[in-house]
Amino acid sequence: MKIAVFCWEFFPKLVGGLGTYAIEITKKFEELGHDVTVFTLNDGSLPTRENWNGIEIHRPIVVDASDIFPFFVVEDLRKWGQNIRLFSDIFAYNLLSATKFVNDCIKKQGKKFDIVAVHDWLSSISGLLIKKDLKDLPIAFHIHSVEEQRSLGGGSEVVKHLEKTMGDKANHVITVSNSMKEYLASLGYPANKITVCYNGCDPEKYDPANVDKRKLEELRKKYEIKPDEKVILFVGRLTWVKGVYNLVHAMPSILKDFPDTKLIILGKGEQYGDLIAHIQKHDIADKVNIRSEWVDESERITHYALADLCVFPSISEPFGIVSLEAMAMEKAVVVGAAGVSGLREQVIPSGENKTGVHVNGENPEDIAWGVKEILKNFEEAKKWGKNGRKRVLKEFTWDIAAEKTLSIYESLTR
Repeated sequence: MKIAVFCWEFFPKLVGGLGTYAIEITKKFEELGHDVTVFTLNDGSLPTRENWNGIEIHRPIVVDASDIFPFFVVEDLRKWGQNIRLFSDIFAYNLLSATKFVNDCIKKQGKKFDIVAVHDWLSSISGLLIKKDLKDLPIAFHIHSVEEQRSLGGGSEVVKHLEKTMGDKANHVITVSNSMKEYLASLGYPANKITVCYNGCDPEKYDPANVDKRKLEELRKKYEIKPDEKVILFVGRLTWVKGVYNLVHAMPSILKDFPDTKLIILGKGEQYGDLIAHIQKHDIADKVNIRSEWVDESERITHYALADLCVFPSISEPFGIVSLEAMAMEKAVVVGAAGVSGLREQVIPSGENKTGVHVNGENPEDIAWGVKEILKNFEEAKKWGKNGRKRVLKEFTWDIAAEKTLSIYESLTR
């Protein structure tokens, strides 16, 4: 198949899990013999056209329209304040990408595409423009999250409208967990055209056997970890919905029972200042280390190897690739399993195949309980970590994700 992919983050500029997903899934499409063209955002520093690993990438350069945008946008967008620049850039990326795809790639060059894949609201404008002009070309709308879930019921009405309209107009909706499918149906999305396709992980890359022991020891020295200390690791955005504030709030209780414990946090976000203030208030600065900077994948893998357990106490999480990464690295995990939670579907909390512990990410006491369950059963928890890797190999590789996604695409082209 010839597949057009619209995703606002892609190689080499990544923000979060969406970019990781887009890179890994398109690489698999190409490896399986499909022709992939990606349209993505350009911050002005990247080439407008590039061939990367056999994937054709288009990055139209956008202009800053944030000063004039407020003249004609609805009140909902004016409330974005300085973030109006983000919406302006997203709008320009969508308009330029859709125009290039329809007028240049298809009408001028006569290229034939079998399907268009649109990822999240960030590329939904492209999808809507393409659907209006090329009615017979199937569009698959990938929903990795929605505004109501990201904002716990609030959020931008404009974004909600774009998401829902794209969901209605698309030929099919693909989402990342059964929990998300149920949630979308509750919001009025047509359940009969929603298919669940889990994200994946690369267990060859995320393999404890391949960790550089020298780099691991350097990291141990960097964080001044003593031989008898246990390391808790969190990877993710420093934002309320990820539960990281509640994890830090749980640390005094954890340290009371397990004083030889350290928490390492990898991530950036708007809660950084609040987290630092909370750490200082409880005088636990020597027990909590926040790396609020971009950490590349290689170093992130070494952090997983360093950890004794990983905690992802999301209050709402459609899927959560970091949990798969931790399980592939044979780490027992504590995950937020209340509300919308794809983590709940990844992590087995009981029985002989147990891989970790389910908690309520809104409750610091419950998070503390989950961490203590692993620390007090630490030898047993090592088995949970090994079970986690087995589960990833069986259910959550990128090969499995790509093959299921392609089967959905193929059904739409018939």
